[in-house]
Amino acid sequence: MKIDLNGKLALVSGSTAGIGLAIAKVLAAAGASVVVNGRKQATVDQAIAAVKAVAQGGAISGVAADVSTAAGCDAVIKAVPSVDILINNTGIFEPKPFVDVPDADWTRFFETNVMSGVRLSRAYLPKMLQANWGRIVFISSESALNIPPEMVHYGFTKTAQLAIARGLAEMTVGTGVTVNSVLPGPTMSDGVVDFIGAMAKDAGVSVESMSETFVKQHRPTSLIQRFASVEEVANMVVYAASKEASATNGAALRVEGGIIRSIA
Repeated sequence: MKIDLNGKLALVSGSTAGIGLAIAKVLAAAGASVVVNGRKQATVDQAIAAVKAVAQGGAISGVAADVSTAAGCDAVIKAVPSVDILINNTGIFEPKPFVDVPDADWTRFFETNVMSGVRLSRAYLPKMLQANWGRIVFISSESALNIPPEMVHYGFTKTAQLAIARGLAEMTVGTGVTVNSVLPGPTMSDGVVDFIGAMAKDAGVSVESMSETFVKQHRPTSLIQRFASVEEVANMVVYAASKEASATNGAALRVEGGIIRSIA
């Protein structure tokens, strides 16, 4: 199967690093025109250059805006009035004991992880329905189903994304538009590299050793017994965004290495 996205315009929120940047690259390599997004112009410019290096004919551009805010989403929508593919990737995480998470953190996580996707989808979905073709993908997490006790505030936002994505999919009945979620497990994104690196430094061990220890201790049901790469996640996302995935709608697609034991 060869995924061909020539002629399609994709917006990937939070795509200056990590999973988001990997998604932008794979979309561009499949021929899509891609809009990258981040909070700072400097990192957006760097991401544009990285995506252009692998692009196969599509135009590559970017918008510097903080989509964790309504104003930031409005700025993106103004700059890019319509898209064929929307990847709601923006997200933050932070291990913290439940009793130590203040109201402000709950609000910050909700605005960033949930409302960014809500606001962008609200703007772009009607135009996709009118055009009778479109793809929306929410980057959720295995934490949506396997709520981590060290990050309850993060897990709840990922569960919310599943609910929103499924609800939006119900609005696409009989059309060429699909809305799906992708659920990565532990993935070696830039933020996770920093997180694992700090743990390794504190423990006086290598990053590789700490990575193995983390999976065994915190995700013991993993079948692959390792962190996934950002490219492995991006490949699933780009499939969901493709024309070939036309019969995949309202789904929660797992790229979590078998951590979740249920078959439903």
